[in-house]
This record gives sequence, structure tokens and C-alpha cells, in this order.
Amino acid sequence: MPELVPLDKLKDYVGKEMGISDWLKIEQDRINAFADCTGDHQWIHVNPELAKKGPFGTTIAHGYLSLSLLVQLSGGMKVLPAGTKMAINYGLNKVRFLTPVKVGSKIRNRAVLKSVEDKGGGRILFTTENTVEIEGEEKPALVAETLAMFFT
Repeated sequence: MPELVPLDKLKDYVGKEMGISDWLKIEQDRINAFADCTGDHQWIHVNPELAKKGPFGTTIAHGYLSLSLLVQLSGGMKVLPAGTKMAINYGLNKVRFLTPVKVGSKIRNRAVLKSVEDKGGGRILFTTENTVEIEGEEKPALVAETLAMFFT
């Protein structure tokens, strides 16, 4: 359960780690379902036989699939604004895809609160740096600076 923090105390958390998710295994069924949703059926994602001969030796998750999983992987944030009634995705400042996520890999998110802005009218904007790590890999799958608007 996250700690509910008054607005005047939220800035104390800037620069601090807000949570590390559990590991999530990336299965071919998830990759295929994402391909169906987006229409991106490139062989490197959905054709295990061709992908064996490709640069990664197996299929890989779409970069945008890994990015979209931040919703699931960010559910364990340690801190929320007190009085939060709802939150919405507000956008992204920056995203970099650094290492392909091979099928069967496990990923997790490490979140650091970068800034908190009072936007007035009961709106509080969090900027969070998310690093999606791949178990056993030196470099992360991606780093994304996300924006979330909280309504209090």
C-alpha cells in the first residue's frame, strides 16, 4: 500500500527510488497478442523459425510492448499524493530503447521520482524515470521519463 503524502512533503521524495516491480516473464503469446492489436507482425516478433536465424537468435518483444507494460510494472509506487481520487497517463518526455527483450526473458521496472509540480485545481504532475531491467542483462531494455497527473 503506497504512502499518501501531503503536497508540501512530496518534494522530499524527488530523486528517490519509488519502487521496484516484480519480475514479469515475456511470453510469445503476449508478443503475438500485441502484434495483433497494433498490426505490427514483423517476423522478428512473431516468427520463431525465421527469428532463430536473425540477429537475436529468437523472437523479441516490440519496443512499444515493453513500454506499454510500464502500466503493469508501475503499480507498486511507494508514494502517492494525499487525497488522490484518480490518476491519468499524461505523456512521456523521453524514451530510449536500449536492449531487445527476448522471448522468455523477465523484466522489471525501477522507478525514480524526478519532479513533482502543483498544477493548481487539485492537479499534481509527477515526472518519473523508469528503467526497465532485463534479468541477467547488463543494459536495460528501456529508459522512459513518464508523466502522471494526479487529481486530488
